[in-house]
Amino acid sequence: MTQYKIPVIPGDGIGPEIIAEGRKVIDAAGERFGFDVEWTEFPHGADHYLATGELISEDSLKELSKYSAIYLGSIGDPRVAPGVLEKGVLLAARFYFDQYINLRPIKLLEGVWTPIKDKTPADIDFTVVRENTEDFYIGIGGRAKKGISKDLLEVSRSLYSAKFGLDIETDSEEIGYQIGMISKEGTQRVIRYAFDLAEKSKKHVSSVDKANVLSDIYGFWREEFTSIASEHPDVTTDFNYVDAMTMWFVKNPEWFDVVVTPNMFGDIITDLGAMVQGGLGLAPGGNINPEGTSMFEPIHGSAPKYKGMNKVNPIATIWAGAMMMEQLGEKEAADTIVSAIETNILDAKVRTYDMGGSAGTSDVGDDIARIVLGK
Repeated sequence: MTQYKIPVIPGDGIGPEIIAEGRKVIDAAGERFGFDVEWTEFPHGADHYLATGELISEDSLKELSKYSAIYLGSIGDPRVAPGVLEKGVLLAARFYFDQYINLRPIKLLEGVWTPIKDKTPADIDFTVVRENTEDFYIGIGGRAKKGISKDLLEVSRSLYSAKFGLDIETDSEEIGYQIGMISKEGTQRVIRYAFDLAEKSKKHVSSVDKANVLSDIYGFWREEFTSIASEHPDVTTDFNYVDAMTMWFVKNPEWFDVVVTPNMFGDIITDLGAMVQGGLGLAPGGNINPEGTSMFEPIHGSAPKYKGMNKVNPIATIWAGAMMMEQLGEKEAADTIVSAIETNILDAKVRTYDMGGSAGTSDVGDDIARIVLGK
């Protein structure tokens, strides 16, 4: 029997509840397909931080780097200021493990309602490949005001004057700034991943940028996309400004196969994609390093108001678990889990409140595990 060792970070709020159901379903798949998972829990999240002052240590990250995949519940707690846990645990892991791909399937399952009129599962079935470690998320930025950085304000004043003919009073104004950066290596590797994915599906890649306004950073992105596209003559391509892409996701989702996007735009359009496919409770995600440690999670938050109520939808987490097992090489098991999710939805007897039912979190996990086992 194949053995897998998988670390788990249940995290905050509803995290432990939804992770429990994901583990349950994966264990059922292991029973059916002949593999066994040894789960190891890591405590990182709000309770650990409040008790120890530690977010995630170098030692913990080194320990996690021994594994191919991490299963994550959710991060975020109202007792901790926004951003502290998210940056200190989630983003710290993404950057430490160089998880440069954020993989988001946008797939409408049979039996799921979509807010887009007259669209069916045949129309909504594509993948967003989001660059995950660069762009405006590199952490370079700050604030400046009188008495702190007069030189920076003088530079800003000169730039505004030259560009717009406007004046900034350097003795009274305050500015905020954030620097976005993409590298040749970082851009090429995410775009190559997208083309490799398209070669296995419908052979079409759509690029997202804003090169008409942010021409330095996203003009560079477009140049690299064009160069790599020339290496794949059998794959068709198109360019989309991000504002137009938000329209096409809603109007013509059937146009898309693989969508590749810089970090910030991907962060935005994948939430739109989640609603197109039926809501955040059905939206899984993977933070991928194809040569290293990857991490899989639902894209929704920790929903602290529902903590301990056995109420929330675990399907996004279960689906993320299927993505994790596919990454580990268990594609048949992964496909069976996704099929079991769809069967559960179509049956319509065991659904959580967000899908019009009254079942609990554990009820949905039990039902999907039963279906995976063929019972």
